[in-house]
Amino acid sequence: MPSMQAKGRAAERGPFRVEHVRSGDPYELSNGHPVHCAPTGGRGSGPQHLGSSVVGWDPAVKEAGVDTGYALDGSTLRAPDVAVGNVPDKPGWVKGVPELAIEYADVGQDEEKLQEKIADLLAAGTKVLWVVRLSGPRRVEVHEPRRRMRVVLPGQLLSAPGILKNAVRVEALYERSEAEKTLLTNLLQRQGYEDLEAVLAAGREEGREEGREEGILEGKRGALRRVLDRRGLRLTKTAAAKISSCRSERELDGWLDRALVASTTAEVFKRAGR
Repeated sequence: MPSMQAKGRAAERGPFRVEHVRSGDPYELSNGHPVHCAPTGGRGSGPQHLGSSVVGWDPAVKEAGVDTGYALDGSTLRAPDVAVGNVPDKPGWVKGVPELAIEYADVGQDEEKLQEKIADLLAAGTKVLWVVRLSGPRRVEVHEPRRRMRVVLPGQLLSAPGILKNAVRVEALYERSEAEKTLLTNLLQRQGYEDLEAVLAAGREEGREEGREEGILEGKRGALRRVLDRRGLRLTKTAAAKISSCRSERELDGWLDRALVASTTAEVFKRAGR
């Protein structure tokens, strides 16, 4: 007995072509047959947004989209809830398929139509397809060409080698708190930091470096004040402010050299050439 996946592909070709469907029409096509696509309910739309953000900002991902229409051939048009890879910034239906596709399934899901969609995408070249089950026990079904479907449960990790750099916790595809953690890591890695601890470590090192520089500057300021005092050169408010605000070792060194021989405070801070 043929499977539901095979059933969709083996159906007699219908009369419709990809060019018959316009953007915004509530239909996809499978082998020339229209497939009605109802609007997503509230429980599904939120997770779809989270899922697209989580995978879309993975450091390895350059293109991602939501409800992107793919012309698999002249009579098949499919729009995964989330697509990764092959999402060009051009108008019209996209030729080919995404590398990774994600579908969200909730109450009322037509299972036969879902299996037909999975079969269409995998047969056309999609490498990995995740089905996020929102009704019943939360789980993700992983579909890959020529492999048996497997189920990944909450607390476990999903991977897409060659497509995503980072593994994704199942909960990150539908829970905001987990999605935020994953998204933060992805964004940091896109900026060159492995994780939040790496950012904090960089900040601490920068603080230490700034501390070392400030220590050198303050040492030179103190030396200058002592020389002025020992030589009996009055430290005016203006001169004191200049010393305290100076951030240049070179300038402080110049003042210190002149303080050793100057006869007045004004000569110490006199600009060269004047």
